Amino acid sequence: MFRPCIDLHEGKVKQIVGGSLQDSGAGLRTNFVSERPASWFAELYQRGGLTGGHVIQLGTGNETAARAALAAYPGGLHLGGGVNLNNARGWLDAGASHVIVTSWVFRDGRLDFDRVRALVQSIGRERLVLDLSCRLRNGEYWVVTDRWQKFTEFTVSEDALSRLAVHCAEFLVHAVDVEGLCQGVDLELVQKLARWSPIPVTYAGGARSLGDLAEVTRVGNGRVDLTIGSALDIFGGQGVRYEDAVAFNRQIIGLAMPHAKGTKKNSA
Repeated sequence: MFRPCIDLHEGKVKQIVGGSLQDSGAGLRTNFVSERPASWFAELYQRGGLTGGHVIQLGTGNETAARAALAAYPGGLHLGGGVNLNNARGWLDAGASHVIVTSWVFRDGRLDFDRVRALVQSIGRERLVLDLSCRLRNGEYWVVTDRWQKFTEFTVSEDALSRLAVHCAEFLVHAVDVEGLCQGVDLELVQKLARWSPIPVTYAGGARSLGDLAEVTRVGNGRVDLTIGSALDIFGGQGVRYEDAVAFNRQIIGLAMPHAKGTKKNSA
């Protein structure tokens, strides 16, 4: 299934090459900067019946735009970027269906389960998404934090996903090495996520065509959703028409319910 996104940087909706994002701003590679506000995209997603899209604050200066997006589509979007125990409830109250947390639950490169448990106690696991965005190193996928620049000591594995799944509703995983490049998705990572995760996963990174959406749906056995960013025409891309992605979801939903439709018809 297709999941939409609203990536915010310096208060504007942008599409950025993930691996180029640094604290200093040096070397930043931007694919697209929208003249439209974040709320416009949120309203678009609402009209398309899309749920579970994520609003990500890439750095500071994005709170006003993020709140506007959540207000435009209350209950329809996840919010990530700078989320911690002190503000998680506030973001939910502002209209987010879930909060996405990554850097705050890692300290000194290690996952802090006490912080994870504190979040669950505060907001409930059903409203928590853990971001396990990662980069490939020495044949393993290592979770990265702090604008995807700092490697942790945590690898994406079957054991890790099983342990974390009891604390959250979903995982969000950006394949940082291919994020924003529109050169194809990391199908090896998609396969592993589908095989290892006992809860839903949204994968982001590298999508360039509607064929990628179909392939992720197939390889992921329907257990992994795909975020498409830079390739979408609404973000200046040429690889995927937004309306085609929405139509893909409607088709998948229709195919998932043929028996129910047939039963209704026969009973009439």
